[in-house]
Amino acid sequence: MQKPALELKGSSFTLSVLHINTSDLVSLLEELDKKLAQAPQFFINAPLVLNFSEINQQAIDLSALKQAMLDRQLILIGIAGADEQQQQQAKQLGIAHLKMGKHNPLPPPPPRTCKIVKQNIRSGQQIYAKDGDLVIFGAVSNGAEVIADGSIHIYGALRGKAMAGAKGDINAVIIAKSLDAELVSIAGQYWLAENLLQHGAKKSGCIRLAGESLTVETLPE
Repeated sequence: MQKPALELKGSSFTLSVLHINTSDLVSLLEELDKKLAQAPQFFINAPLVLNFSEINQQAIDLSALKQAMLDRQLILIGIAGADEQQQQQAKQLGIAHLKMGKHNPLPPPPPRTCKIVKQNIRSGQQIYAKDGDLVIFGAVSNGAEVIADGSIHIYGALRGKAMAGAKGDINAVIIAKSLDAELVSIAGQYWLAENLLQHGAKKSGCIRLAGESLTVETLPE
């Protein structure tokens, strides 16, 4: 039997949501450029949803904002929290308006494997643990990336980027003996170095997902 040309199936994807707190494009793009400069490779061709809840009832040039994001290799796929005028702009530009409601996704199955690396991860290196946890006996240097579909345990300094729960595991954690990371991410939710400092990251810590936000806990010495 010949398979149909197309099939419509439900699915779920991890998307980053950029919360827009001002309609001033100049200041908005200046701040965006600063964040992109901190982790440029992480954002290339990243699909984004813009949340307009904080600028509801304010005029914003969505066409110019979309073009500015394309110029920065960001892909705008939808907006949320928009008023009627903002929704009309989005419709004319072929951008979806998403209703962001609360949901309780089923947790994915536990990781099946554990990848152990007994060396320092140098700048420019990338280590990926597919369908499992990643354990590193060493340091992760600036410019290095460690990625796991499960949790990441680093028995050394984390100075580069660490991305756990890469396939959406919301129960994944990042544990490091020393937290000085350029970027940490769990199931698509991320913090940059400045966020870690704001949340009082200490020498050692455990980063986990609490709802839709990251949180860090200091580990006992």
